[in-house]
Amino acid sequence: MVGIIVTGHGNFATGLTSSVKLIAGMPELYETVDFVQEDSVEDLETNLNAAIDNLKEDCKEGILIFTDLVGGSPFKTSVEISLTREEKIVVLGGTNLGMLVEISMARTFMDDLDALAQMAVNTGQTQVMRYEFKERVVEDIDDFEDGI
Repeated sequence: MVGIIVTGHGNFATGLTSSVKLIAGMPELYETVDFVQEDSVEDLETNLNAAIDNLKEDCKEGILIFTDLVGGSPFKTSVEISLTREEKIVVLGGTNLGMLVEISMARTFMDDLDALAQMAVNTGQTQVMRYEFKERVVEDIDDFEDGI
Protein backbone atom coordinates (compact mmCIF):
# COMPACT_ATOMS: atom_id res chain seq x y z
CA MET A 1 0.00 0.00 0.00
CA VAL A 2 1.11 3.55 -0.67
CA GLY A 3 1.84 5.43 2.54
CA ILE A 4 0.57 8.91 3.32
CA ILE A 5 2.24 11.70 5.25
CA VAL A 6 0.41 14.99 5.82
CA THR A 7 2.40 18.04 6.84
CA GLY A 8 1.90 21.77 6.97
CA HIS A 9 2.12 24.93 8.99
CA GLY A 10 0.65 24.96 12.49
CA ASN A 11 -1.74 22.09 13.11
CA PHE A 12 -2.66 21.68 9.45
CA ALA A 13 -1.77 17.98 9.41
CA THR A 14 -3.57 16.95 12.59
CA GLY A 15 -6.50 19.25 11.80
CA LEU A 16 -7.14 17.74 8.37
CA THR A 17 -6.60 14.28 9.79
CA SER A 18 -9.32 14.80 12.39
CA SER A 19 -11.71 15.49 9.49
CA VAL A 20 -10.48 12.47 7.53
CA LYS A 21 -11.15 10.29 10.59
CA LEU A 22 -14.67 11.69 10.92
CA ILE A 23 -15.51 11.11 7.26
CA ALA A 24 -13.68 7.88 6.40
CA GLY A 25 -12.23 6.47 9.63
CA MET A 26 -8.55 6.48 10.52
CA PRO A 27 -6.53 5.32 7.54
CA GLU A 28 -3.68 2.87 8.00
CA LEU A 29 -0.08 3.65 7.03
CA TYR A 30 -0.73 7.35 7.57
CA GLU A 31 1.44 9.83 9.45
CA THR A 32 1.01 13.48 10.41
CA VAL A 33 3.80 16.01 10.87
CA ASP A 34 2.75 19.40 12.18
CA PHE A 35 5.15 22.34 11.81
CA VAL A 36 4.34 24.49 14.83
CA GLN A 37 5.85 27.82 15.81
CA GLU A 38 8.35 26.27 18.22
CA ASP A 39 9.80 24.01 15.50
CA SER A 40 12.81 24.84 13.39
CA VAL A 41 13.18 23.63 9.81
CA GLU A 42 15.68 21.10 11.18
CA ASP A 43 12.97 19.81 13.57
CA LEU A 44 10.60 19.52 10.63
CA GLU A 45 13.18 17.58 8.64
CA THR A 46 13.81 15.23 11.56
CA ASN A 47 10.08 14.65 12.05
CA LEU A 48 9.44 14.03 8.35
CA ASN A 49 12.31 11.54 8.17
CA ALA A 50 10.92 9.75 11.24
CA ALA A 51 7.48 9.55 9.58
CA ILE A 52 9.06 8.07 6.43
CA ASP A 53 10.99 5.58 8.56
CA ASN A 54 7.71 4.53 10.22
CA LEU A 55 6.14 3.80 6.82
CA LYS A 56 8.96 2.52 4.61
CA GLU A 57 8.80 -1.18 5.53
CA ASP A 58 5.08 -1.47 4.77
CA CYS A 59 4.95 0.98 1.85
CA LYS A 60 7.17 -0.52 -0.84
CA GLU A 61 4.97 1.08 -3.54
CA GLY A 62 5.93 4.52 -2.26
CA ILE A 63 4.85 7.41 -0.07
CA LEU A 64 2.72 10.44 -0.88
CA ILE A 65 3.51 13.55 1.14
CA PHE A 66 0.63 16.03 1.22
CA THR A 67 1.66 19.59 2.14
CA ASP A 68 -0.23 22.83 2.59
CA LEU A 69 1.45 25.70 0.72
CA VAL A 70 3.52 25.20 -2.40
CA GLY A 71 6.89 26.79 -1.65
CA GLY A 72 6.43 26.82 2.12
CA SER A 73 8.87 25.15 4.51
CA PRO A 74 6.92 21.86 4.78
CA PHE A 75 6.75 21.63 0.97
CA LYS A 76 10.40 22.57 0.37
CA THR A 77 11.67 20.29 3.13
CA SER A 78 9.57 17.39 1.83
CA VAL A 79 10.92 17.92 -1.70
CA GLU A 80 14.51 18.03 -0.43
CA ILE A 81 13.97 14.82 1.54
CA SER A 82 12.35 13.12 -1.47
CA LEU A 83 15.49 13.80 -3.49
CA THR A 84 17.81 12.21 -0.93
CA ARG A 85 15.86 9.16 0.25
CA GLU A 86 15.85 5.74 -1.43
CA GLU A 87 12.08 5.38 -1.06
CA LYS A 88 9.77 6.43 -3.88
CA ILE A 89 8.27 9.68 -2.61
CA VAL A 90 5.91 12.09 -4.35
CA VAL A 91 5.26 15.51 -2.80
CA LEU A 92 1.98 17.34 -3.40
CA GLY A 93 1.29 20.96 -2.44
CA GLY A 94 -1.99 22.75 -1.92
CA THR A 95 -3.68 19.87 -0.14
CA ASN A 96 -7.40 20.07 0.60
CA LEU A 97 -9.71 17.73 2.48
CA GLY A 98 -11.40 16.32 -0.62
CA MET A 99 -8.18 15.06 -2.14
CA LEU A 100 -6.94 13.63 1.13
CA VAL A 101 -10.16 11.68 1.79
CA GLU A 102 -10.30 10.33 -1.76
CA ILE A 103 -6.70 9.16 -1.84
CA SER A 104 -6.91 7.68 1.66
CA MET A 105 -9.68 5.43 0.38
CA ALA A 106 -8.44 4.88 -3.20
CA ARG A 107 -5.05 3.55 -2.15
CA THR A 108 -6.72 0.51 -0.59
CA PHE A 109 -7.32 -0.77 -4.14
CA MET A 110 -4.61 1.12 -6.10
CA ASP A 111 -0.86 0.66 -5.68
CA ASP A 112 0.32 2.98 -8.46
CA LEU A 113 2.03 5.93 -6.76
CA ASP A 114 1.99 8.17 -9.84
CA ALA A 115 -1.67 7.40 -10.62
CA LEU A 116 -2.66 8.18 -7.04
CA ALA A 117 -0.69 11.43 -7.17
CA GLN A 118 -2.45 12.46 -10.39
CA MET A 119 -5.83 11.48 -8.93
CA ALA A 120 -5.09 13.65 -5.89
CA VAL A 121 -4.24 16.65 -8.07
CA ASN A 122 -7.38 16.18 -10.19
CA THR A 123 -9.59 15.84 -7.13
CA GLY A 124 -7.98 18.82 -5.44
CA GLN A 125 -8.66 20.98 -8.46
CA THR A 126 -12.30 19.94 -8.77
CA GLN A 127 -12.89 20.62 -5.07
CA VAL A 128 -12.30 24.35 -5.55
CA MET A 129 -15.27 26.36 -6.78
CA ARG A 130 -17.26 29.50 -6.23
CA TYR A 131 -20.94 29.18 -5.45
CA GLU A 132 -23.20 31.53 -7.38
CA PHE A 133 -26.86 31.89 -6.56
CA LYS A 134 -29.05 31.99 -9.66
CA GLU A 135 -32.68 32.90 -9.60
CA ARG A 136 -34.94 30.07 -10.58
CA VAL A 137 -36.83 30.80 -13.78
CA VAL A 138 -40.48 29.79 -13.56
CA GLU A 139 -42.28 29.52 -16.85
CA ASP A 140 -45.80 30.92 -17.06
CA ILE A 141 -48.28 28.06 -17.55
CA ASP A 142 -50.55 30.30 -19.65
CA ASP A 143 -47.85 30.36 -22.35
CA PHE A 144 -48.75 26.81 -23.40
CA GLU A 145 -51.44 26.84 -26.10
CA ASP A 146 -52.00 23.13 -26.45
CA GLY A 147 -50.93 22.27 -22.90
CA ILE A 148 -51.16 18.88 -21.30
